[in-house]
Amino acid sequence: MFRTHLVSELNPKLDGAEVKVAGWVHNIRNLGGKVFILLRDKSGIGQIVVEKGNSAYDKIMNIGLESTLVVNGIVKADPRAPNGIEVHAKDVEILSYAKSPLPLDVTGKVKADIDTRLRERLLDLRRLEMQAVLKIQSVAVKSFRETLYKYGFVEVFTPKIIASATEGGAQLFPVLYFGKEAFLAQSPQLYKELLAGAIERAFEIAPAWRAEESDTPYHLSEFISMDVEMAFADYNDIMALIEQIIYNMINDVRRECENELKILNYTPPDVKIPMKKISYSEAIEILKSKGVNIKFGDDIGTPELRVLYSELKEDLYFVTDWPWLSRPFYTKQKKDNPQLSESFDLIFRWLEIVSGSSRNHVKEVLENSLKVRGLNPESFEFFLKWFDYGMPPHAGFGMGLARVMLMLTGLQSVKEVVPFPRDKKRLTP
Repeated sequence: MFRTHLVSELNPKLDGAEVKVAGWVHNIRNLGGKVFILLRDKSGIGQIVVEKGNSAYDKIMNIGLESTLVVNGIVKADPRAPNGIEVHAKDVEILSYAKSPLPLDVTGKVKADIDTRLRERLLDLRRLEMQAVLKIQSVAVKSFRETLYKYGFVEVFTPKIIASATEGGAQLFPVLYFGKEAFLAQSPQLYKELLAGAIERAFEIAPAWRAEESDTPYHLSEFISMDVEMAFADYNDIMALIEQIIYNMINDVRRECENELKILNYTPPDVKIPMKKISYSEAIEILKSKGVNIKFGDDIGTPELRVLYSELKEDLYFVTDWPWLSRPFYTKQKKDNPQLSESFDLIFRWLEIVSGSSRNHVKEVLENSLKVRGLNPESFEFFLKWFDYGMPPHAGFGMGLARVMLMLTGLQSVKEVVPFPRDKKRLTP
């Protein structure tokens, strides 16, 4: 047995008890007669005292930071120590030595730039801040799942090697598939729509790939997409569902990750339900009034969203009813204005974190929508053929986990919140 307790489980009530703890050397101070080691495990940092004359004393003379140890010792209550206790070592087993000097300071005293942090990523992931990020992410994903399970959704898994583009366009990574060209999936979109035509409510949390030319703090080539599709629903139903998902996610993180949020010195935004909604057309008019050179049909990018946020002063809001031709072919037109679509983006301050819509469920409408966009319906026959067999009205959304994590952690780049990010410049580690 490597340990009897995590360091967070040690407390003054264990005064006098013999325990075994294991972890990494976070810091070490040699005061001559005593050596103080800060030992870090997945739960936090505890203090180990090794006294001269003890058999463990000679063993630790040559250890460096980030070496791994097992310490067998006696708990002693001491208000001066972290958490009011320390472990006086009886014996130490050195599991592995770490090279010195370290290429990155895990304690955070010496700051490193983002390129260094990503190059030395495993050491960076040992920092308390990054461990906090990963714990918050785990709670957020659990909350997402639990909310959808509550509403009768079924978790599914769709193919990630596909024969053709999900939405058209060139942002595809080709792969060799038994002598044929195939592609890494940009999205589970078409498959989750088909699944909604069978089980009504489907969701998936899985990787997706886009050959993004954009090299910004908000873009990745490989990302985790959180996708939902719901039959017998429209985009209003989906926006109401998203409100509940985000509300639960933020409050679950606040409740379960109090220590992690303290480490990051961040408080997630308050969620007001219903969230504010403005139409695309209203957003364009606001931007024009603030001197932004923009017209109907243009995209509303991050610079424009910053202006919009300064006017709306809402942390979370929907921009609805986007121009139909600016959205993917499966997006449904508005009956009262075919130029517009039943679509939305959910914006966190100035960053799009969710995009969704009502979907077309009539085959002839889908075929026409493809042709208008210069796409060949024959390339999508694997998808379209099923619309001959009673496809119900449906709606759904895609949520980018990394972008959601910026909302939950206060960090500024999706590359920071992904353990091993992939972008134009980075294929390792």
